[in-house]
Amino acid sequence: MKSLFKKACIASDHAGFKLKETIKDFLINKNISIIINENDTKKALNTLHEAFFEKYIKTLNLFIVGVGNVGSKLIEQIRKQKKYLENYLRLRIKIIAIANSKKTLVEVNSVDTKNWRKKLDNAEKTNLNDLFEKVKQLNLRNSIFIDNTADEKVSLEYKRYLENNIGVVTCNKIACADSFKNYKSLKTVSRKFNSPFLFETNVGAGLPVIDTLTNLIASGDQIIKIEAILSGSLNYIFNNFKTEDSFHSIVKEAMKKGLTEPDPRIDLSGIDVARKILILARESGLEIELSDVKIDSFLPEEVYDISDANLFLESLKKNRSHFNSYLKSARSNKSSLKYVARLNEGKAEVGLKEIYPGHDFFNIEGSDNIILFYTARYKDNPLIIKGAGAGAAVTASGIFGDIIRIGKR
Repeated sequence: MKSLFKKACIASDHAGFKLKETIKDFLINKNISIIINENDTKKALNTLHEAFFEKYIKTLNLFIVGVGNVGSKLIEQIRKQKKYLENYLRLRIKIIAIANSKKTLVEVNSVDTKNWRKKLDNAEKTNLNDLFEKVKQLNLRNSIFIDNTADEKVSLEYKRYLENNIGVVTCNKIACADSFKNYKSLKTVSRKFNSPFLFETNVGAGLPVIDTLTNLIASGDQIIKIEAILSGSLNYIFNNFKTEDSFHSIVKEAMKKGLTEPDPRIDLSGIDVARKILILARESGLEIELSDVKIDSFLPEEVYDISDANLFLESLKKNRSHFNSYLKSARSNKSSLKYVARLNEGKAEVGLKEIYPGHDFFNIEGSDNIILFYTARYKDNPLIIKGAGAGAAVTASGIFGDIIRIGKR
């Protein structure tokens, strides 16, 4: 038993002498003994030091995978908010690792958020297993794994991070839109190990959609129906599709603006919207699979067999008469084209709809999203969330928001 017990030393300068004596007396009088795993010694000491000597500033240690448009914006936002977070929220955010598909940069004392790009280019080759082992080895308190990718391989990493008391924040929809069994498993592991698992940006980019839904249910409200425009890219495309033969060029424009997924077929097929309403359905308490979501596609059948993204874009041009027919119909009915998601009576569906004047969706402009929650409390007049639903900056801000939520726990 002797090896289990080690002496704890408390030191101070003259200014901290009274505090030191107060802590000493408290520990002696309360007869407090702490038994910890030897591997957790450093983490425990950091916790005590943070609590007693750092004016209650909480340090979050981030391990970021994916530094494209969204990831780079996130790093920039963290750098700009450093002083505010420390002064007003008592949070200190350290980026310990940055990784893309090729390279991984790890700096134990925090990555330089101004000059990280050059260092990343000269860093070690990316290996997801090596990164996980490094995170475990460092064993830093309040560690958070950030996934800014759309990569299935990265999403498969979540469970072992959560099992090791490492939080996960992700904008990657693949995990939560996977089989219900996998979705439930991740949620269960998160609760069991008290490891935060947040994915606000899976729906609505930076809009507080999932957080609002969670709070409604937690407060005892019941979800009756959800109607939403959940694709900023499709909303942008159909809002700008005003002249015949222009559909192809508008899709290209949306791609250049970074509003679509790298592969636009994900957006145009409706699968991305289907995943989003699926996640909202699951967060509402429904056991539902992606195959249960009815997708009413507006694409001609022949384009589904095209595997090359560039050839897919060319096929949109060749099928311009098909897309023109939607525009002509909307004009004749004095309506606007919107890609709508609905959840009602346990059934989910997505599809292109003609929306008439007076409806909440009619005047939704640009790449905005809008979500209507019809609940037991908001039965006649739905709770409405509306705002930018696409773009790197707003998505990064949503991820940043999840990080701050963990910090305030």
